[in-house]
Amino acid sequence: MLAHVETLFHVSSASNRDSIRRHGLDWTRMGAARGIAGSHSPELNGVFLCLDEFEVGWFVQLNNTGGPVDVWAVTGITGAELLEAGTGHMYFPGKIPPEHLQLATWPPAGR
Repeated sequence: MLAHVETLFHVSSASNRDSIRRHGLDWTRMGAARGIAGSHSPELNGVFLCLDEFEVGWFVQLNNTGGPVDVWAVTGITGAELLEAGTGHMYFPGKIPPEHLQLATWPPAGR
């Protein structure tokens, strides 16, 4: 079980920005752009979340969306609520409302 993490992160195509601001992170709304790994449909019923800046950087580098990506800071989710996706990455098995999201500056200042 993971300890409480104050802020998690999600990497998504920038073309999803308006939908995310309106509806939050919701895999059932996938369609405006491919997933970060290039998929055309959700890999699972949930939202992939990064635990730290290293993992965010990995997803940003992986970018197979065909365009720029956004990094979203996610609050209100605890590490205990995350599941392992079978890939070594973690996901939240639910939708995350927009009030728990903030568009982050990437890369972080000073990096």
